[in-house]
Amino acid sequence: MINNNQYKYSISAMCKVLQIPRSTYYYEAKERAVEDDITSDVIEIFQESRQNYGTRKIKVELKSMVTSFQDIGLDELCKNTALFPFTR
Repeated sequence: MINNNQYKYSISAMCKVLQIPRSTYYYEAKERAVEDDITSDVIEIFQESRQNYGTRKIKVELKSMVTSFQDIGLDELCKNTALFPFTR
């Protein structure tokens, strides 16, 4: 909502109207940019494996691709993006 109207109104004014701290807006904007990069990498690895890799193999592939990878929320990320390998 703030991103859609940032050209009309100042960010501080919109944060006052929405009753959220301005620091929260900037924290969320920065956090999602990093998350989106990892999410796209995870989806790419999953699709390249013909939807066979689970979280353990995706972690191994990410560690080989990205130098500064922390696997703290990978299970939750796979669950939120509905990446489930085929089971027989």
